[in-house]
Amino acid sequence: MSEDRNRGYKGGMSKERIEHFIQTRMTEDGLQGIGLPGVKLFRTTTPIACAPAVYDPTIVAIVSGAKEAVLDGHRFVYDSQRYMCCPMSMPVEAGTPQASEQTPLLGVMITLDTRLMRELAIELEQAAGAIRPPKGDSVPQGLVLAPWDAAFGDALLRLLLLADTAADAAVLGHGRLRELYYAVLRGEAGFAARRAFGVGNEIARAIEYLSCHLNETVTIDDVASQVGMSRAVLHRKFKQATTMSPLQFMKSMRLNNAAMKIAGGMTVSEAASEVGYVSASQFSREFKRLYSQSPRQWSQSIDLPAGLA
Repeated sequence: MSEDRNRGYKGGMSKERIEHFIQTRMTEDGLQGIGLPGVKLFRTTTPIACAPAVYDPTIVAIVSGAKEAVLDGHRFVYDSQRYMCCPMSMPVEAGTPQASEQTPLLGVMITLDTRLMRELAIELEQAAGAIRPPKGDSVPQGLVLAPWDAAFGDALLRLLLLADTAADAAVLGHGRLRELYYAVLRGEAGFAARRAFGVGNEIARAIEYLSCHLNETVTIDDVASQVGMSRAVLHRKFKQATTMSPLQFMKSMRLNNAAMKIAGGMTVSEAASEVGYVSASQFSREFKRLYSQSPRQWSQSIDLPAGLA
């Protein structure tokens, strides 16, 4: 985090105003839109154990409490000190195990407009030159945490304040969203975001391709062909970015999506079919191997408030 970006950041005043903004609008647990595309407030006072979920390209900023996400065994905890940027769809286990009436989880979730992020990332690269990776990291992770800085906090507050007036939201919303995205691209999550949306975004495009073909038979050669990489290079860079091979990633995405569908009330056989499994026994074996429970046991044990995983 650069000193210049934090000069004048008065102890999180923007963050306090954002917390007040959420508290005045959220009196019950859940997700709530505020009239700005892709922007939702959330609140929960119920502890939720980590459970299978799929993070789409998203920014999550928390002002009270903490969330957890586990990506292939790697645990990420983000709270009022660090926001989460997920620039590529990721199969995770996520939850809010510490939420309570005394320490409610309050925050903002922003679904990324990938076209706008792509435009900004390319503009920034053209203006600032080549992307320089952080020390010791050649390929970005698919999920990163970044400290709140002045630019991010102020841009988020300015975006949320548009919700008070429909005309302001309609006229100024796009510009304020660009301002927030720019703050992310310039902050400590910027390298991962710029690699996902800017020039050289082959791994992000591979993930997008896999995510759109979950219910089909896809080979690594298919993916490599789509992004113009050799099979070996794709496998190496994909694993560096996500900790998984492309086929492991696709299996996790399928099983996580199936688990979410089961939690939402779909039958086990329907969920298996929806994500491309022809064999119910294979689905059950792979599900149990990943979650240590059969799909039926999972369906009986899970209790997730919608949208808060």
